Amino acid sequence: MFGYYLDLALRSFKRNKVLTALMVIAIALGIGASMTTLTVFHVLSGDPIPSKSERLFYVQLDAESMGEYQPGSEPHRQLTRFDAEHLLRDARGQRQAVMSGVGAVVEPTRPDLDPMQIDGRMTTADFFGLFDVPFKYGNGWSQADDEGRARLVVITADLNDKLFAGADSVGETVRIDQNTFTVSGVLEPWSAKPMFYDITQGRYDDAEQFYVPFWTAIELEFGRNGDMSCWETPEALADAEPDPEGQVGINANCAWLQYWVEMDPAKADDFRQYLSNYSDQQRESGRFERPTNVRLRNVMQWLDHNGIVPTDVRLQVWLAFGFLLVCLLNTVGLLLAKFLRRSSEIGVRRALGASRRAIFGQCLVEAGMVGLAGGVLGLGLALLGLWAVRQQPADYAPLAQLNLTMLLTTFVLAIGASVVAGLLPAWRACQVAPAIQLKSQ
Repeated sequence: MFGYYLDLALRSFKRNKVLTALMVIAIALGIGASMTTLTVFHVLSGDPIPSKSERLFYVQLDAESMGEYQPGSEPHRQLTRFDAEHLLRDARGQRQAVMSGVGAVVEPTRPDLDPMQIDGRMTTADFFGLFDVPFKYGNGWSQADDEGRARLVVITADLNDKLFAGADSVGETVRIDQNTFTVSGVLEPWSAKPMFYDITQGRYDDAEQFYVPFWTAIELEFGRNGDMSCWETPEALADAEPDPEGQVGINANCAWLQYWVEMDPAKADDFRQYLSNYSDQQRESGRFERPTNVRLRNVMQWLDHNGIVPTDVRLQVWLAFGFLLVCLLNTVGLLLAKFLRRSSEIGVRRALGASRRAIFGQCLVEAGMVGLAGGVLGLGLALLGLWAVRQQPADYAPLAQLNLTMLLTTFVLAIGASVVAGLLPAWRACQVAPAIQLKSQ
């Protein structure tokens, strides 16, 4: 029967070409607008590391002075070096890493390449296991390498292609800021979007191109990328000598480091209590002035807290689906007019034995065919809309791509919406009284 209903639907389309075209265009416009905005929202709100986002937690401590303190305020989103190193030594999680962005000049050995100013990251040994970073060649470094200030570097596949033509470069040397580093590993193409582990930089920019041990970068005075916030020394420590390493020193009152820890979510409350106890200890020693105020958020909580999805994108989604609703209401009216114009035909079919259920099914199949046609046209409009988004200056614009999930969603939404729009017209059509229609003929 389904094939028979399809045949009837195609015949109906041919008899009422203008009306059918209006319905298809209405559905297509609504689908195109809604899928454009929904795709952008899907890209921005997606889980950047779904395999373990519930196990990764970002740490915040309130180490600032009382200068601008307001009760209940959010602690600084980064840690001082003193606090980060203390937590790292305690190692209360399964894995933990401290990190910050760096900028440096890489000097290629190839004569056809000029020195390159590129972004990198100073971090500790657990970084690669913490974030499931995939390796193509070699591996990262060990905790002993961290402590020994080893001159090791992990480079991305893209940088490896430039420097070594894509070959296995483990054991080769790279000059970074006039210092020689040995390549310990080469990454597979990898990039977290958004770059959740360091939101102080471009959230949708390409990932760093090299990674070096944290204390090695400190020792060599690599240039630092990202935010830094400093405050006055507490009165209890006012007579202390200035840190010889300046703002990045171990005793500097500056927050500039990100700290992530991996653990079983069931242990999060215990870890939060550990942070509170640590904060109490630091306040008793005179380092912390503010009342204990700690935060521990997993990946998705951290992204939501920082408003990774722009407010205007959320608004655009609601507006687009409102437009789709208007298009569906117009489609309801057009389908109702189309089905009721065929009352005499429906009356004859009912008199010949067709049940109301059969008439209802036939009308829904026809509505679904309208939705399918509208989905095809709407897909083209969505692709055009996403192309327009990619031309915008927003940092997330290059990510506006229609993947398989959103492609399937387009057709499911189009067909589902048209079937829903056809429910009322189909119900009205199957209520046609055959006797009255036959008498009128």
